[in-house]
Amino acid sequence: MKIFLDIDPRHEETSVTIHCKEMTPAIREILEYFNKNNTDLIVGKDGESLHLIKPEEVRYFRTEGDGVAAVTSAGVFKVKEKLYELENLLPSHQFIRISKSVLANLYAMSHFEPSFSGTLCVHFKSGEKEYASRHYIGRIKEILKMNRREKR
Repeated sequence: MKIFLDIDPRHEETSVTIHCKEMTPAIREILEYFNKNNTDLIVGKDGESLHLIKPEEVRYFRTEGDGVAAVTSAGVFKVKEKLYELENLLPSHQFIRISKSVLANLYAMSHFEPSFSGTLCVHFKSGEKEYASRHYIGRIKEILKMNRREKR
């Protein structure tokens, strides 16, 4: 891939043009980066206190009752966003849906363990674990294959 950067104060606005033979996962990721809102912070509530949470500090988001909680090393915080909103807001190469009730940070995971029922037990570096439902296993495998190919 060739990258050309033209910095000139005479340019009135920034524009990006991509010339490619075919759409690849790397191109999709670039487009996703430009099209998504760049979420720097998420507001989490702990009792009456509001906390600013960086997305990379979140191990996973899970539904709890009628809301969503962000699980971090500093604790569990209620967030106002719905799980599907977080899924659309956060980078899809980092946050993946593993079940109807959990959106997990891929970089916080340590390993997977298959179970007899067809689900996957997802182990996090923190020692916590959640279960990936059969419906989402294909997507998880697809994401892991794409990440593996890009590192070569």
